[in-house]
Amino acid sequence: MQSVFEFAERCLFDADIEQKLAVTSQAGQLLAENCLSFTPAGLALPIAATLFPAKPELLMPRDMPKRRLDTVEGQAAFFHALAHIEFVAIYLAWDIIYRFRGLPDDFYRDWLLIADEEAQHFRLIRKRLRQLGFDYGDLPAHGGLWSHAEDTAGDILARLAIVPRCMEARGLDVTPGMRDKLAAMGDAEGAAILERIYTDEIGHVERGSYWFNTLAQQRGLQPEQHYKDLILGYYKGKPKGPFNREVRIIAGFSENELDWLEERLHE
Repeated sequence: MQSVFEFAERCLFDADIEQKLAVTSQAGQLLAENCLSFTPAGLALPIAATLFPAKPELLMPRDMPKRRLDTVEGQAAFFHALAHIEFVAIYLAWDIIYRFRGLPDDFYRDWLLIADEEAQHFRLIRKRLRQLGFDYGDLPAHGGLWSHAEDTAGDILARLAIVPRCMEARGLDVTPGMRDKLAAMGDAEGAAILERIYTDEIGHVERGSYWFNTLAQQRGLQPEQHYKDLILGYYKGKPKGPFNREVRIIAGFSENELDWLEERLHE
């Protein structure tokens, strides 16, 4: 029986996009058939060895060109940016599996399902991008996303706090507005893609919250306080708001955590 860690290594250390998508889909199918082992296979390679495609060119956010959404080029840039977020999200889901050993089998099951959903999101956005005459890699992309994985490579609680409970949670705040804007422009297909991503991401953040709270408690830590400590220690700058409180609570945030985040906005 193949190990989930073997699949993770094949995805993280091979830059080929199609291979990555195929391997992720295959692992998801084996999980559904209960034909996947959660026994580690070999030692984890360092995160610095992770391989990415040669394209897109990665830029800092301040260097990204500004485009209007009411042009084909602007729409392509919008969907290209989303494609890059979802593509890196595949890596993030696989890396949390690969890098952190000795956790319950259900942890790995959850994140493999998330990796498979991120790959599905990427395929949907890439199809829409191709309809606009572009493909993933044709335009530059935000270069800072993976740095959060590198920063938290040695601490599972930091990874859970910063990636699903900070970066992905931000999507719960902003995606409804982007979805509604596309719908108002008459892009029903694009709006439907964003609705699908939004629905799935609520579950991803909820799994991040569940495992953060569970593992923190197992380590004798107070989850809410430790979350605040990690955000202050790892996240550079103030959190971005406003927050979608109703949905963040569904995704596992407490009222106390949300009150604290809102207070941080006004410091």
